[in-house]
This record gives sequence, C-alpha cells and structure tokens, in this order.
Amino acid sequence: MRIILCVTNDVVTDCRIGRIAASLLKLPAEVAIIGLLLPNSPALPEYAYKTIRIRMMFRKGPLFYAEYNTRLFFKLLFCSADLLVANDLDTLAAVYAASFFKRLPVVYDSHEYFTELPELVNRPWVKKAWGMLESFLLPRMRYASTVSPSIASEYRRKYGVNMHLVRNLPYRMEHLPIPQISLRRHQEKIIMYQGSLNSGRGLETAIRAMQFTENSTLVVAGSGYLEGELRELVNSLALHEKVKFLGRVPPEVLREYTIQADLGISLEENLGLNYFYALPNKLFDYIQARVPVLISGLPEMTAIVKKYEVGMTTDIHDPAQLANVFSLMLEDNSQREFWKARLELAAAELCWENEEPVLLDLYKRVISGDCQAL
Repeated sequence: MRIILCVTNDVVTDCRIGRIAASLLKLPAEVAIIGLLLPNSPALPEYAYKTIRIRMMFRKGPLFYAEYNTRLFFKLLFCSADLLVANDLDTLAAVYAASFFKRLPVVYDSHEYFTELPELVNRPWVKKAWGMLESFLLPRMRYASTVSPSIASEYRRKYGVNMHLVRNLPYRMEHLPIPQISLRRHQEKIIMYQGSLNSGRGLETAIRAMQFTENSTLVVAGSGYLEGELRELVNSLALHEKVKFLGRVPPEVLREYTIQADLGISLEENLGLNYFYALPNKLFDYIQARVPVLISGLPEMTAIVKKYEVGMTTDIHDPAQLANVFSLMLEDNSQREFWKARLELAAAELCWENEEPVLLDLYKRVISGDCQAL
C-alpha cells in the first residue's frame, strides 16, 4: 500500500501531517508527503516516510493556489500510489483530479472549516469561489475526517458527508524533559502563545495587556501575515522587554519552550464558523506540557477545558481587564495546584497514542473498501 499525503504547508512545521504519516506506516504502508518548499524552509530531518517539496513562483492569492494545484496534479499523475490524501480544501482539486485519472481512492482530511476562515469572511467573492469548489467536491468524498465534532456535524448537514473525528492531539509526554534553552531572563512568569500569527487570534489584545502586567513575559511562537504588524505594535508600546517573538520553531524545540510556560493562551475571536468550531492543536499542546490554559469561550474549546478542569475561559477584549485575568491565573497558587493535578489526568487521555487507533481504523476501512459506519 502506497499512500501520498498532500498539504500546502511546509512539512517540517506541520505536526499533524507528520504524526499521521508516522502512524500510517503501521498499516503497514509506504508513505510520502508532498508539501511546500518556502524560501526560509529549514532542512528536512530524517523521516521514516518520504517527503517531496514543491518550489513555487507565487506565494499567496489565487495564483498561488492555481499554481500549487497544477504542480501538485502533475506530480501526483506521475507518482506511484494506491491512495491519495487531500489535507484541506486547498489541495482537494488536484488530488481529486489525479485520483479520477488514476482511478484511486481519496481521503479528505479537513484540518479546519476552510470556507469559514476569517480571511474569507469579509471577501464574499473569494468565499463564494471556495464554496463552489467545496460543494462540488465534498459530496464525492466517501472517506473523510476532521478535527472537531462541530465541523463534522456541519459537513454532514451540508453535504451528507459522514466524517471521522480525528483530533489534533500531540504525542504523550510521560515525563517533562529538562529544557536545554531557558525562556526566562530572571524569575518572570511566562505566558505562551503558539500558532499562526493571523487575524482573530486575540494577539493584539494580549500584547496590549502586557502594559498592565508585572513580572511576566508574553512569548509568541509562530509566524504569519500579521507578524510585522504585531512587532510594530510592540515597538510602539515599548514592550520589548515584555513580549518575545520566537518565529517559526521546529516542533521538538517548541516542546521545550512550551513546558517552561506558566500559562498558555488560545484567544480566538468569533470571526466565522471556523474559529467558532475550532479545536486548535495548541490547546492540546499546552495540556500535554501540563500548562494551565486561558481560552476564548467558544464551544469546542470550552467543552474540553470544562470537562478536564485545566484552566479558564474568557470573552474579555479589554487589555487592562485581560491583564487582570493573566495575573489571577499566574498568582493563585492553590488554584494552580488544582490545575496541575487535573492536567496530569488530561495529558494521559488527550494524546496521539489514544487517537491513533481511530485514524488507523478509518484507513483500514478505505483499504478494504468498507465505507459502512463512517
């Protein structure tokens, strides 16, 4: 069995696709990932699966997606494969077309509710174009998975697609490693954000809140199109000592940073159904690192935090009030001890080792041609 996974990301920093590829090797199968080669892409480590990177002329917009899908289609056309996997809607056109010509099965893995991305909410014509593509292709998917129960329900309602739920969980850390690189200059508390630096992530408010905090540093790990604006905001507020940007960090290094945090934040705003239904991987990464979390009061994230009692929710958008919440969570030692105990229990359950059998069950059904109960 030869499986090709397709993404529009850099393979090095896409943790979900790496975990899935490693798990699919256990079927057993030969696995390859096709992704992007960016100007600042780091060298690839040694993986047990094959990796192919596509160099692009265009970096964003419709020309990027047109070029990528064209290149991806021809790459797939001349690759040996028994099964193709499209990760998100922006790879599905090429994957579906290649599968049609080669008569191969397809798995659609939706990492988010693509047509409800914040970047599309206020661009009706662009959103309509993606919506037309989605409405044409999704009903043709016999095998599909996604990361959130609400997204699965929405696709079932719209297209009759019965999606497997495969959450974006990290590998289990039995014991937290001793960090080799310290984030602390002195004894300050660390507030951690990890993920894309894009709109609707609550980053502007979190940065402004640092004006009103004492003895704490906001550490931002990730990259995105808002990075320049966020750095300018830090400069304008003279917060260089209280906000630290790490940029894009390899997963194994990011893990060492995250375990040093005293608080992990995921403050997505309700900018469309993608965020409203979000169950982001950073929430589970914080939990696995035994870091209490502060999240937006959006339904899927709230359900996890309330069930496992590992932090707080907030809908505060005022920087001074948010700073008060930061201080409360960082300084209430008895509450933090309670969270730490609950985090141990949550980390044991919310890990890839427990989610992997769900993934493998889906792919065994695909290989056998069984689409019942999907």
